[in-house]
Amino acid sequence: MKATVRGFQSKKDGVGAVFEDVYLVEGKRTPFGKLSGALSTVSPTDLGILASRAALKAAGVDGGEVDQTIVANIGQASADTFFLPRHLGLYAGAPQASPALLVQRICGSGIEVVAQAAEQIALGKAQVVLGCGTEAMSRFPLASFGMRNGFALGKPDFVDLLWEALDDTAAVPMGATADNLAREYKLSRDEVDRFAERSQARCFAAQEAGYFAGEVCTVDKSGILEAPGLKPRKYRLKGGEPLSADEHPRRTTLDKLAALPFVFSKDGPTTAGSASGIVDGACAVVIASGDYVRAHGLKPLGKVRGVTSVGVEPSLMGIGPAPAIRALLPQLGLTLGNIDVFEINEAFGAQCLAVAKALELNQDKLNPHGGAIAIGHPLAASGTRLALTCLRGLKQRKGQLGVVSACIGGGQGIAMVLEAV
Repeated sequence: MKATVRGFQSKKDGVGAVFEDVYLVEGKRTPFGKLSGALSTVSPTDLGILASRAALKAAGVDGGEVDQTIVANIGQASADTFFLPRHLGLYAGAPQASPALLVQRICGSGIEVVAQAAEQIALGKAQVVLGCGTEAMSRFPLASFGMRNGFALGKPDFVDLLWEALDDTAAVPMGATADNLAREYKLSRDEVDRFAERSQARCFAAQEAGYFAGEVCTVDKSGILEAPGLKPRKYRLKGGEPLSADEHPRRTTLDKLAALPFVFSKDGPTTAGSASGIVDGACAVVIASGDYVRAHGLKPLGKVRGVTSVGVEPSLMGIGPAPAIRALLPQLGLTLGNIDVFEINEAFGAQCLAVAKALELNQDKLNPHGGAIAIGHPLAASGTRLALTCLRGLKQRKGQLGVVSACIGGGQGIAMVLEAV
């Protein structure tokens, strides 16, 4: 069997592709560091290199086998991020002749990385693709877009790009879309807080069971990243200690969550406790053709079966996963009942609950190891993390099919079906 792709398009249901014989071999991610935490001194390029080297090692694939490098990064958080995909590929060991590409679909970018990799393989443009999402949100800059042309006396014009990333200037702030969905789907403050508490509890249960040890690589307190013919890159963690576990999860109670003030509207229900964590981190995956997997005796985590992306009303952007999932499953001859695990990005508790309600999901199958409320949402890295977590979760639960999905700022949704092997 050869890797193939079939595209589909509908003005009502969005666009997508169905794949045959394309595999997600393995992946690794850095721990996700809290805002201004241990990873806040590390550039997104270096975070991506560290995750990519670990992913290739875990996959049993030499960097020299990489035909293309595809990277997602949203916030340009260091001076050299113009070169980020190329530098990441080269320092991860990809051949000099192997090209690199940056993709951007905001919160869906990590899923888009896997989709783009699968397309390149199915089109015969690669046998092995290194995919990575990387984000250093603590380093998002203060920017002055007009400073080069001068400013009026006493009126310098600066914006905080971390704060601006939370606002859709054509519609409403991201958190307000979650509050809008809470009203539309009649979600109470208590329901949303309970969902947030469950995300944290499931995450801690997974940590204590050692679940994340299989997907997280330790980041040493400092290091020098070298590649033949290139200048060495140096990094050092804040605090001077190695980081081996996510920093953002926090033990909480319903009483503590209920005491938090609303953030985006006077009636809520979104609070800091029911929103995704602002974190730093990277997650890399190795995607390969079936021919390559079989020829090299690899043991992949699973197959990439299909992907869909859709547009939705910007003021209700958080509902995006629902129509994306609905559009994709029939293309594969599947129904919601065929899916064993749903990994849906928890941009906000109300948003994820609205999607679950719209699809009438069994919440035992939804984010069984916690989600972004606990783990954090490093914008470009979340999608690759969801794919990795989903396939590992399927193996743990002896399931076959999983869905990964995310809402996307500006009013989009993306969904992907993965199959454990």
